[in-house]
Amino acid sequence: MRFPAHITTDMLKWQAKNWLKGNKRFPVVLMLEPLHTCNLACLGCSPERYNGDLKDRLSLEECLRAVDDSGAPVVSICGGEPTIYPELTELIAGVIERKRHIYLCTNGLLLDRFFKKNTPHDRLSINVHLDGMAKTHDLIVDRAGVFDKAIEMIKLGKSLGYRVCTNTTVYRETAMEEIEGMLELLDSIGVDGMLLSPGYHYEVLPEKHFLYRHEVNTKFKRVMELSKRYRFYSTPLFLEFAAGLRDYPCTPWGNVTRTPKGWKGPCYLIGEKYFETWDAFWNGVDWPYWESRQDHRCQDCLMHSGFEASVVRKLGDSGRDVWTMAKWNFLG
Repeated sequence: MRFPAHITTDMLKWQAKNWLKGNKRFPVVLMLEPLHTCNLACLGCSPERYNGDLKDRLSLEECLRAVDDSGAPVVSICGGEPTIYPELTELIAGVIERKRHIYLCTNGLLLDRFFKKNTPHDRLSINVHLDGMAKTHDLIVDRAGVFDKAIEMIKLGKSLGYRVCTNTTVYRETAMEEIEGMLELLDSIGVDGMLLSPGYHYEVLPEKHFLYRHEVNTKFKRVMELSKRYRFYSTPLFLEFAAGLRDYPCTPWGNVTRTPKGWKGPCYLIGEKYFETWDAFWNGVDWPYWESRQDHRCQDCLMHSGFEASVVRKLGDSGRDVWTMAKWNFLG
């Protein structure tokens, strides 16, 4: 089975609860950013996510309130660099107590310190950021030695009994041969799963490293081939979508984001407005507009944060798709 059984059962229970209530829209993942402080300034990251002052972080109570308000069965603790967050141990304990599954998204630099203060749990996955092999990854994060440290921490985490996965952004310059080499390395050291997502071009990111739709399609046709050999967390239907072989409406409410500035609307990437409360956010975003992808900033977006939820939302439309996903999850 590709994921712990409780992730699948919790997700099914959450969907059934909302369907019974007649809710057409509900989040499945909470992207929780307790802080915008980071020890790196990566190429693909927006300045707000690495320029934050630690004193401006969310309190533990605000973080747990966001977990309760969203109700999402999965909580992705990101940032900033979450291992800098002083209340991280208490936050993880509080989320687990609420029977949510945690993906702790980290660059890995401080994981040795984290491991000394925490213990493995079946509701906790360590998600390490890797964007290629050593030369490429260290260039993207703008610091030498980060790749080697990340690999060291992945090995340590696995030896301690943690579930460890990786997250990789594919850029215009990304050589797919190098990605294949990275996947082979990660597979050899026992990584539980790999998530690949395109870095897409939109107006507020003027750098030339980000992909237009046709470029994403080309690269992800190759990613689809690699997914047959390696243990991906990216679903096969999402990979088909990223490769241009199927289409979905966006599901911007699927991955809701709480930051030190408030609830970010409409989505994880586009912060058009920040809302102080959950109700203001949930009722204040024009969901039909953003779902339609008509905004010019959405034209090249094929991000997992918007479309993996669409895979789940539209799964019942096709028996063949249900079978594909069942085989991938239970037999993968």
